[in-house]
Amino acid sequence: MEKFIVGLYNDEEILLKAVKKVRASGIKIHDVRTPFPVHGLDAAMGMKDSRLHTVGFIAGACGATFALSFISWVTVVDYPTNFGGKPFFSLPSYIPITFEFTVLSAAITMTVAFFIRCGLSVVKAPRIFDERTTDDMFAVIFEVDEHTSNDDLDKINNVLSETGAAEIKQKEFGGK
Repeated sequence: MEKFIVGLYNDEEILLKAVKKVRASGIKIHDVRTPFPVHGLDAAMGMKDSRLHTVGFIAGACGATFALSFISWVTVVDYPTNFGGKPFFSLPSYIPITFEFTVLSAAITMTVAFFIRCGLSVVKAPRIFDERTTDDMFAVIFEVDEHTSNDDLDKINNVLSETGAAEIKQKEFGGK
């Protein structure tokens, strides 16, 4: 069984202040769930910048290289056909297909990388800590394991109460 303490907030400004205070008190936050993007939350949580754009660039560069190489190989080496006197290697005519394949390979790779990084899957049911986090509530989630002492639990509950949590509850999930 995996156990979590969930602190629910009504407003994003209160949530930001709470996250900053929780981090200042030295408590490790497992996750924060919001119904919409909250500006400054990633900085308040101390998260590093995403490297998803680097994955997209590399995938796009690989896609462009593959598309240009494949088209060139087909029209010059494998099946050279004379189309109205054009040269076999006609780079300007390859640009649209190369561009489209670059965008396609970058988009697909970034989508797959995002799903893997976020732990999303079509075969695994998502963990829903509270249904209201998709509507109007903000949740700060703390993981509780067998090494968490009662003092730590009290500290988490006290910090959540002090920072204006509208509701504090425990949530358990069955095996991994």
